[in-house]
Amino acid sequence: MQEYYKILGLTEDAAIEEIEKAYNEKKEKYMRERFYEGEIGNLAAKNLTKLETAYQEIINYRKHVKIGEKGVEQDFSEVEQLLKEGDVAKAQQKLDDILDRNAEWHYLQSVIFYKKNWSNESKKQLEIALNMEPHNTKYANAYTKLKEKMAFNDRQFQTGNDNYSNQQENANQRQMGGIEDSCCSFCGTWCCLNMMCNMCCR
Repeated sequence: MQEYYKILGLTEDAAIEEIEKAYNEKKEKYMRERFYEGEIGNLAAKNLTKLETAYQEIINYRKHVKIGEKGVEQDFSEVEQLLKEGDVAKAQQKLDDILDRNAEWHYLQSVIFYKKNWSNESKKQLEIALNMEPHNTKYANAYTKLKEKMAFNDRQFQTGNDNYSNQQENANQRQMGGIEDSCCSFCGTWCCLNMMCNMCCR
């Protein structure tokens, strides 16, 4: 983001009025110079393209993070503190009160959902945050860890189902074996009694 401000000749804490003024002045200059012949015209056309890109990137970024005229970002410290204290319900209330829902807002909403064990909802909020700020390493790392945890839970669930099936199958086999064993035992006992009766009768 810093390189875009350099194109405008400003620093990152510049007020929105300064950004608009610098953009308009440079745009007017490059628009005029691009009709010059030779290298001056070519350079002006290139600079105009860079200027437009820089201006749009800065404006879009400021819309997302809602930086005011004094260069102050939206304050989420109270929500973060409530989450550290484990007061998820109060953190959700405070987050709901914030109308400017930038990438950090969606990240914190993801944390709240995660603490509620709502993994799918947490993943969706992280995806929104990443779409708004694709190069944010904090969001990217959180997203990777969440996907790994969800995959691990799925494997554990599948393994649990397999164990349950095996236990059921073994139980069924034991039950069937029990019936066969009882049958054999009954038949053996009957044969012995029959032989004893025959011996007595003789």
